[in-house]
Amino acid sequence: FPPAKVDRRLKDGEEVKLGDTVLVARLTAGHTPGCTTWTMKVMDKGKPLNAVIIGSPNVNPGYILVNNKDYPTIATDYERCFRVLKALPVNLFLGAHGGYYDMNAKHARLGTSSSNPFIDPEGYHRYVEDREKAFLAELAKQQAK
Repeated sequence: FPPAKVDRRLKDGEEVKLGDTVLVARLTAGHTPGCTTWTMKVMDKGKPLNAVIIGSPNVNPGYILVNNKDYPTIATDYERCFRVLKALPVNLFLGAHGGYYDMNAKHARLGTSSSNPFIDPEGYHRYVEDREKAFLAELAKQQAK
């Protein structure tokens, strides 16, 4: 496929407007140098919610976190990523991949009760904590070599 044409590069905190929706780009580098988490305000039954569409805080197998000549700031970028993710206000938990937030199970529960299963700040915080622990374990393992 031909590469996509970049219209402009966004900086942390910049907004993208799609109709009446305003998405805010949050730089959460680490997984890749440009990994972005998106936030936006949404309404649910007249109630304003903070939605977070998490980029990727995952450390994939084979990632070099120590002395990475191709990405020397990878470890400090991950550390900043987790600080940003933990500080975001969140009600509605979404992500770049459905598995991050258990999309299929939540979708199956839609309409079966009065509550919205995607409103899951606890699940968000558990996921971020789990991914940070995995990063720290891999970092310690690589630093010990």
